[in-house]
Formats: sequence, structure tokens, C-alpha cells
Amino acid sequence: MRLRWSDLWRWEGAIDRGPYLLLGCVLFAVKYNLDRAITLAITGRAWPFVDLAGFADYLLRRADYAANPKLATALLLTALPFMWTGLMLTIRRLRSADLPRWLAALYFVPFVKLVLFAMLAIVPAAAARAEEQRRVMSSFERFVGLWLPHNALGSAFVAALNVAATGGVLAYFGTTWLGSYQWAVFVGVPFGMGYVAAALHCHRARRSLIGCLGAAALSVALLGAGFLVFAVEGIICLAMAAPLALVLASLGAALAYGFQRALWPDGSGDRLLCVALLSAPMLALVEHHAPPVVPLLRVTTSIEIAAPPEVVWRHVVSFSELPPPTEFLFRHGIAYPMRARIDGRGVGAIRRCEFSTGAFIEPIEVWDEPRLLKFSVSENPAPMEEWTPYPRIEPPHLHGYFCSQCGEFRLHARTDGGTTLEGTTWYHHHMWPAAYWQAWSDAVLHRIHSRVLRHVKSLAEADTAAGS
Repeated sequence: MRLRWSDLWRWEGAIDRGPYLLLGCVLFAVKYNLDRAITLAITGRAWPFVDLAGFADYLLRRADYAANPKLATALLLTALPFMWTGLMLTIRRLRSADLPRWLAALYFVPFVKLVLFAMLAIVPAAAARAEEQRRVMSSFERFVGLWLPHNALGSAFVAALNVAATGGVLAYFGTTWLGSYQWAVFVGVPFGMGYVAAALHCHRARRSLIGCLGAAALSVALLGAGFLVFAVEGIICLAMAAPLALVLASLGAALAYGFQRALWPDGSGDRLLCVALLSAPMLALVEHHAPPVVPLLRVTTSIEIAAPPEVVWRHVVSFSELPPPTEFLFRHGIAYPMRARIDGRGVGAIRRCEFSTGAFIEPIEVWDEPRLLKFSVSENPAPMEEWTPYPRIEPPHLHGYFCSQCGEFRLHARTDGGTTLEGTTWYHHHMWPAAYWQAWSDAVLHRIHSRVLRHVKSLAEADTAAGS
């Protein structure tokens, strides 16, 4: 094994799997400890060297680096040379294995890059694969050949069906037994499904990219249908997860398509399948023992009201029955506000904001009439009723995975005699990737806020008009 300093930055030539694995591990160790030192220097704290939660946060980018722009900038600047070196090593490793160079683009995808690294550390150089091609097929390869049809459509369907069954077991294990709606379920499972479905589809013959993507998409569709039929999930939640699952399954299928030369003809298929199949369970166990810190998120919505703050305040504290919802999400399962009542007055009063699935219990913490009404939330109803062909289903995420912590109504008097009314909710959600699910939850909360604010606006403006 000959290593040279130029191996760290040049893209010409090739590198075998041994040096690639060694350099990758050394560079990761250096970067990991450098980032620990930078974090300590800027924030005064750093995760311990032996800390599973800190390691998982770092590896999966679960930490909120955006909360500290100085730290984020420093980490980005120091990451640039490591990113270049990693990319160059990956391109040269792909060249050595005679695999498509465009696979290096996956180096920039979180989690996927780890699977790519593991696979490239397994696949031998093209010359070595030519020798391995002469050996007798493994028993696993012979077993796969027994039940995969020769027809392309039949091969794609059978591969997708088997993968959907396996993915369903893994996802059910993660959500029901481990209570985890994290990276393993929403990233590891669909990516692994896409890779395995496409890899099995390629067993009989070389397949096109469209064929591989189709097998992966079919596996995701069959998994969703199975969850619906067996009363595991409802249509709304499946529809929310579908875009993320399809994108990740497509990435897995693209990886399998690019690895076709190193799959079944050259004897690496079973080992690469093991990497894809084991990635999600291993990730689920790590997340179970090292759960991420749940961020406190905030959503604010505002509206202009042609009424003075004193009039608006009365309808903020409590409001009458809202009209039936017209929004698609509210009409198909997402919880929506119906009315609000209050017992008492001032700090310590209890406000009940009644939704279609139950009531939020909101003890008043700040009563600054007519400027600010702030409350905590002591009880949360279910965020939705699943849209399902069965009378009722109760997936774990309906309880405790989306929790409102507190909220406020802030009234600003305008020079024209009107009021700017702001509604804010602070909440937690326990689903990852956090940014993807936050986009959904923020959008829903804005619609909930808007429904309440529009109702308050109509009541306050009607009172003002009647009084004038």
C-alpha cells in the first residue's frame, strides 16, 4: 500500500479500496476532532470524545448550527479542504473500480455518503473483479436467481414486492417498537429499499436508469399500500412522507444502477446488499440510544384589523364558533380550531382552545390588556385524525410527537386606529429530518393561525361597525 501526499488533492489516477478506506477514516478522525476543538473555542463547550449522541449529531448533521452563525461559518470554512479531498478520493476510487464518475455527486448527500463510502471500501478494482468473475456463483446469488423472473416487468415487480415487505418490517420495528420517527425510518429505510429493489432488478441483466428508478418507486408505492391496508398509517401521513421517500429511494436506485458493473457479474452484489440492508437497523439502534435534542420551533402569523386593540382583545381572549373549514387539509384529517373559552380573568385563568380532535388547555401566564396575552400549554390533543378506510387507527406519532409548548397573541395599535394582531406558537416535533417535517408543521400552523385571526378580524370589525 503506497500513499503519497498528492493523493489528498489530485483527481488524476486511481486508488484501491485499502488506501481509500485508510485515508477516509484518518481524514474523518482529524476533521471530527478539529470541529470539536472549534466548537469548544467558540461556544465554550464541546461534546466528549466518547459520546454517542454527540457523534450521531455530528455524523447526521442533527445539531442546529444555524443558531450560531459564527460557529457555522468556522465549521464551513474548515470543511472546504476536507470536502475537496474526500471528493477527489471518491472520484479516483470510482475510476479504480471502473464505475460511473457521476456517483461522486452522492458524496454531498448526508447519510447516503456513508453508504457510498462503505460500498467503495468493499468493491475491488476492475482488474481484480475480472478475476473474481471466474469463480462459482455464491449460494445467495443462486437463491436470488430461483425466484426472480426473466421478464423485465416481472423482475421489477417481484423485487419491489419483496423489498416493500422487508422495508415495512423495518419501518414498523422502528416506529412501533423503538418509537422512533427519525433518520432510520425516513431516510435509511427508503434509501435502502430503492437500492435493494434496483439491485435485485439488475440480477438477470443490465437495466436502464428508468427501469431501476421504476423498481424503487414501485417498492415505495407497495409499502404505502401495505401500511394503508394493514391499518398502520393513514393516507394524509403517507402523502406527507411520500415526496421524501421517493427522492431517497431514487437516490438508492441511482446508486445501484451505477454499481451494476460491480454487482452480480463480478460477485460483489451480496456484500453490497448487506451494507444497504444493515444501514437502517444500525442507524435505528444508534438513534434509540442517542436521541437528538428536540429543537423549540416558532411560527408567527399576523393580520391587519380595522378595529382598536380594546375591541380586538375581547375576541382574542375567547371567540365564538368558527365556520366549517374550507381548507383541504382541515377537511381531510388535520386538526383545526373550532372555538375558544376562558375560565377566570388575568394570570392564572385557564383558556380552552377547542379543536376538532380535542382541546388545548392553556393556563394564562401574561395578561397585559390590550397588548399581550401569553399562555403555556398543559394538554395537547391529537394533531390529526388519520384518513383511513378503517373506523379508527392510532399510529404512535399521533401522541407526543407534535407538541405545542406555549403561545401568545400580541396586539399593536396602528396610527389609523386599527390593530396589527400577531399569533405565535412555540412547539416541538420529534420527527427527522427536522427541516423536512418542519416545512409541513409550519405550513399547517400558519393555516391554523390564519383561520383564528381571520375569525377574530371579522368579529372585531363587525363590533366596530355596529358601535359606529
